[in-house]
Amino acid sequence: MVIRTVSIIGLGALGILFASQLAKSLPQSDLRILADQVRIDNYKKNGLYSNGELCEFHYMAPEEKSPTADLLIFAVKYSGLEDAIKAVKNQVGENTIILSALNGITSEAMIGQAYGQDKVLYCVAQGMDAVKEGNRLTYANRGLLCFGGRETGVISPKVKRVADFFDKMNLPYIVDADMLKRQWGKLMLNVGVNQAVAVYGINYGVIQREGQARDTMIAAMREVMLLSEEEGINLSEDDLNYWLEVLGQLSPEGKPSMRQDIEARRYSEVDLFAGTVLELGKRHGIATPVNQELYAQIKAMEANF
Repeated sequence: MVIRTVSIIGLGALGILFASQLAKSLPQSDLRILADQVRIDNYKKNGLYSNGELCEFHYMAPEEKSPTADLLIFAVKYSGLEDAIKAVKNQVGENTIILSALNGITSEAMIGQAYGQDKVLYCVAQGMDAVKEGNRLTYANRGLLCFGGRETGVISPKVKRVADFFDKMNLPYIVDADMLKRQWGKLMLNVGVNQAVAVYGINYGVIQREGQARDTMIAAMREVMLLSEEEGINLSEDDLNYWLEVLGQLSPEGKPSMRQDIEARRYSEVDLFAGTVLELGKRHGIATPVNQELYAQIKAMEANF
């Protein structure tokens, strides 16, 4: 089957980024943005802008009936995932393929439990330096999506269908035959860069240079490396250096989602990052003092919201 229709839930930085790119190639009715009516009214009233360009999206409330989507993309925050899983019910059919652009290593299992693991491809969004302020998204690097199946070394027909579709859409991507390791690598990066940038109140430019913030970031990442060995993922120094190179390509003026959340006085994904590390550390009897301190500092910031 050929992918023709796409539904996206979540219009944060990644949701707008993906939707605005797909909107350049898809008929408006074939790209559905799922949102509740309050959000839809707000989007229509105030508009959404991507690098200064007004986004003309086709919005759909969850309860609306329509043919099911060929491709469904989750781009919500982790805190909104459970509600989003319920909201997309009318979009999921027998042949729907699902991608989750969420951070962390758990969203695919949660979505698969609701709609069938066979529908879910594993996915990582990387290389974006998008910043969303109000209704405006700005970015220098649009990044790409990495995706593949759960089974290592296998490129399934569903993966090929998505790759063919992204080729037609001119959407950058990587097909990875070891997505579990890719996801753990992205978790390692997020644990470091998101939390260190938030705690130090800086941007990518500062953490791309030698200094205390970068040292803290790398120390937090190394704790993930230790845990990955216990989980059979075995992240290496080469993996650490790869993700540091990804970080080095981002706009120095940019800042990750956690820093944007703290600035906007929104609760962050610290439980998805340091929280995951602390839980795994306890399970395996491994000390994770750097993430413990970052967790405490970010929770203290949020206590003042």
